[in-house]
Amino acid sequence: MKTIGLTDEVYERLRVRKRGDESVSDLVDRLIDESNPDWKATFGTLPDEEASEFETIALRSAASHGQATRQQHAIAELSDPLDSEAKREDESTNET
Repeated sequence: MKTIGLTDEVYERLRVRKRGDESVSDLVDRLIDESNPDWKATFGTLPDEEASEFETIALRSAASHGQATRQQHAIAELSDPLDSEAKREDESTNET
């Protein structure tokens, strides 16, 4: 057993939270458990609003996947159509 010092204000706040014949030690133990829930029980869960926002971001990211590459190909074709056509022919020849 350990003895600790509490200010009158803190002791009064604890006393108000005590249940029936609960000791101060039991009260402190209960409050610690309540304020420090098992992290495994809530691991991987998000509030609905955050989950919805995360889903929106993930869908947007999936939709834009490869967009930069497609844009580069389009820019290359628009900048020099003859050169781009020759590159495509070379690529199709190399694939076979």
